[in-house]
Amino acid sequence: MSKIKNHEERSETAIIVVSTVSLPMARVIKNEIKDAIIYTKEKIRDCTAVPNFHTLVEENFQKWKQLIFFGATGICVRMIAPCLKSKHEDPAVVCVNSNGLYAIPIVSGHIGGANELAKSVARMLGAEAIITTQSDNEGLWALDTFTEKFGWKSKEFNCNMNEFIAAFVRRVPTALVLESKDEGTNYMEKTLPDFVTCFYGLSEVPLSAFELLIIVSPYEHKYADIKCPFIIFRPKAFSLGIGCRKQCDPEGVGRYISEKMKEAYLSSDSVAHICTIDMKKDEPLIKELAEYFNADVRVYTAEELKEIEVPNPSEKAFEVTGVYSVAESCALKSSKNMFLLIDKQKGHIHEGADFTFAVAFDSLSQRCSMIEIVGAGPGNPELISVRGKELLQQADLILYAGSLVPEQLTYYAKPGAVVRSSAGMDLEEQIELMKSFYDRDLSVVRLHTGDPCLFGAIEEQMAYFDRYGMDYRITPGISAFQAAAAVLRSQFTIPEKVQTIILTRGKGRTPMPDREALHKLAESQSTMCIYLSANIVEDVQKELLMSYPPTTPVAVCYKLTWKEQRIFRGQLKDLAKIVRDNSLTLTTLLVVGEAIGNRDGLSRLYSSDFKHLFRD
Repeated sequence: MSKIKNHEERSETAIIVVSTVSLPMARVIKNEIKDAIIYTKEKIRDCTAVPNFHTLVEENFQKWKQLIFFGATGICVRMIAPCLKSKHEDPAVVCVNSNGLYAIPIVSGHIGGANELAKSVARMLGAEAIITTQSDNEGLWALDTFTEKFGWKSKEFNCNMNEFIAAFVRRVPTALVLESKDEGTNYMEKTLPDFVTCFYGLSEVPLSAFELLIIVSPYEHKYADIKCPFIIFRPKAFSLGIGCRKQCDPEGVGRYISEKMKEAYLSSDSVAHICTIDMKKDEPLIKELAEYFNADVRVYTAEELKEIEVPNPSEKAFEVTGVYSVAESCALKSSKNMFLLIDKQKGHIHEGADFTFAVAFDSLSQRCSMIEIVGAGPGNPELISVRGKELLQQADLILYAGSLVPEQLTYYAKPGAVVRSSAGMDLEEQIELMKSFYDRDLSVVRLHTGDPCLFGAIEEQMAYFDRYGMDYRITPGISAFQAAAAVLRSQFTIPEKVQTIILTRGKGRTPMPDREALHKLAESQSTMCIYLSANIVEDVQKELLMSYPPTTPVAVCYKLTWKEQRIFRGQLKDLAKIVRDNSLTLTTLLVVGEAIGNRDGLSRLYSSDFKHLFRD
């Protein structure tokens, strides 16, 4: 299993309070940081009394994950100075002055997390975090924290880390090469400084144009031609499938596999998972490889592996294990990939060391084409998720749904991105355009209004994507019914009155199943949100009156959250008149039900019977 790093293997947060004046603030922090212990010299409720702070620090400093000191900075420094070792070992130390105006990182600002702790403490207390680290103050990457923050390994060339960071904060031209993806690469793409140029392959970089080079890659390259200082970060990206004889001798196997991976231009530092079949899980080799590669272990049953097609099946392996290749099937299963980087290799180092291995790229870490179906809001361009906005900023092609999606959303496009409206394009033309980008490993966003799952056309698109083997994901949006509830200041579910919301449409050109006729749905007296039906409002009103009372509240919501938004309230008996008198047709949502503006059916969640819901 992966070894835990120095700062991660500690859990306790110590809070030292020199003066009881600071106790209320210390308690605020303890309430937010559950493992925190407040140390005082006096016996006080919910605090731990100690006779001497210097002795406390001396005996526990290297055991603590973080120390928050309330008092003068000078006292804090003198107290911890004899205990300091290095930024890789010391806990995060933050000093807060006694009246809580400032939170100051003292040691382990980056590696130990004191800078982030200071910011967190400042937010809790309404204080100011005094950060002196230059890269933090300028919003630059703290490169020396990436190995611990993202679980990467790193190695510097033509410099050391401190020299590299010194040049980086001078904002010299820097090339960034990303050949995989994970939390760390996503962060780097989102926060790319203006002096850093991003590439997705080392061969694309004009090396003479840059003074620094950062490479995030699980691949081995030839680096002899690189003269400038550079850092290589090795992300965890590979699944290593293992099969072996019973009681296989593990001596030298890890080194042998590493050498074979290097021959295939793969870094063994990027092995994330050691994968095998359950009958081999207790073999010494599996434990040894997990430690050698600093990787976790994944174990599968023959039943889980039996459907996986392997490139090199073995009848003998099937007789013994029930699968045709343990190494290949486990690597493919773990990686959720269809292809191997290294097909099954047989190893025989010495007597008693017979094994097989295969390597696959974890699909979530592999940079490849992706169609992102993104839902926006019903109109207001600010009503899009953070993830949706980020996808727009990263896309090479944005294909948006014409007049239904605000054009302002496309302004998030990066320089050089292609932005096209799908208005006037049939489905085949849309697919052809998206596929032309997809086939070049470029990112595509198909931008829809509202939530894509409601009354959209994504099912037809997904059928095409499936047919062509194109990978895609869906990011939810905000639907008109949610915007309507917000604009109407209404809770659409009210205890003991209505607990169901129905999202539907009237019967127009699009056929409706008989069981979903409006008059049948209306029998439940639920809150009903009716889309795409303003042009048939007379029919809608007639059906609803078969179940709802004529005085039932209604709201007619035109262009919700757009600048042109108009809201009309009334009763069901006047619904058709409201729509016709105001010439409302497209982009109109009809809301029907007692929940509109209702304040009578107060929620019981805040009564004494429900207080347990809000306890920790």
